[in-house]
Amino acid sequence: MSTKTSALGNRVMAKAAMRIMPLLMLLYFVNYLDRVNIGFAGPNGMNKELGLTATAFGLASGIFFIGYLILEVPSNLALHRFGARRWIARIMITWGVVAVAMAFVPNTATLVVLRFVLGVAEAGFFPGIILYLTYWFPAAQRAKAVALFMCAVPVSSAIGSTVSSLLISGGHGVFGLSGWRFMFLVEGVPAMLLAVVTWYCLTDRPDQAKWLTTEERDWLTAELDAERRATEAEHHWPLRKALTHPRILGLAFVYFAVVYGLYALGFFLPTIIAGFGQEFGTKLTVLQAGLVNAIPYVAGALVMVPWARHGDRTGERTWHVALPMIVGGAAIPVALYLGNPYATMTAVTICAMGVCAALPAFWALPSNFLSGAAAAGGIALINALGNLSGFAAPYLTGWLRDLTGTQRTGLWVVGGCMVAGAVLAVALGAKPRKSSREAS
Repeated sequence: MSTKTSALGNRVMAKAAMRIMPLLMLLYFVNYLDRVNIGFAGPNGMNKELGLTATAFGLASGIFFIGYLILEVPSNLALHRFGARRWIARIMITWGVVAVAMAFVPNTATLVVLRFVLGVAEAGFFPGIILYLTYWFPAAQRAKAVALFMCAVPVSSAIGSTVSSLLISGGHGVFGLSGWRFMFLVEGVPAMLLAVVTWYCLTDRPDQAKWLTTEERDWLTAELDAERRATEAEHHWPLRKALTHPRILGLAFVYFAVVYGLYALGFFLPTIIAGFGQEFGTKLTVLQAGLVNAIPYVAGALVMVPWARHGDRTGERTWHVALPMIVGGAAIPVALYLGNPYATMTAVTICAMGVCAALPAFWALPSNFLSGAAAAGGIALINALGNLSGFAAPYLTGWLRDLTGTQRTGLWVVGGCMVAGAVLAVALGAKPRKSSREAS
């Protein structure tokens, strides 16, 4: 590559990142917060007001992902056909309306129904963004781009925990609502407002980007087209194969294992912290508990981009997924056997760092061999099946807590699942092998 071409490429990637990534990160911040804020509502008045057991709370938390699964693949194929700008804006309007309605649930049954509908409304958002990034960033920069986007997860969990705690503690009685209801109301509105921003500001493809010069548009379009042709020549995966091949199901389990750890922390860490008072005599206000909840996610955010950048620079993909999964999976079940809250939070923080490092590194694996409609369908299927852990993690963890009276058994399941996923990631490798049946 000539010095001129290299300089042009660096300039184009920098402009694309500055234009696209801040908006995508903001969208995902709001998306993830609306998805997991039930975890803050539960121990701060909702469970008591609605009479929820740990199992019922787990069901309400996790049934979101059943609705999410049903429409994930069709939604992503629609985005591939109609464009990200229109489709993402449509998704956001729908989920914003449902998120606001959560403030007015009268009973457990309505809560469960609305959580299911919220999953239906959000279906296609995350895999749609992952697919959208393949339209803008070549493979050598893609893991870093995904990591920047996914930084919204730990940032949302860190900042969101504090914001949610402030809304719960400060909003009690506003509009005659309980604090947790006021939180749902306020946190649902930004999705609808950002839908308008998305409609007017998101650019579907590089060849439509008026904010790039003609030379910059031509370079990026040619680079991505050449990469797509090379991928299709080496790995010819039509849509049907991408939706049925065992390798896709294997990758879905790997992602299931990573996300299992993420949602087990997201939904139950506030409850674990609330239990410090009983176990260790630690007295925390709602705001203090929110700040403590933020610690693991701040650490996770700090490792995401450097780890992804290292994967891009070295070109190694498999161990960049498996190693942090092993570390995180080994750390989480140890957390509740430690003798003080500081040691417990250290173990939880190590787990969060492992999860956050593995998440963006994972998405470099399917984009190694999928493109076009196959990428739209395959990425959506992996995400849909993987996010079933969002149902399994809170429901199984809550059920095991009711059964055993402790969080420990559930967290052993989390750790075992993450380690099993890491082993499978190593077994699958970074790409299908042409000499095996996977290349057929």
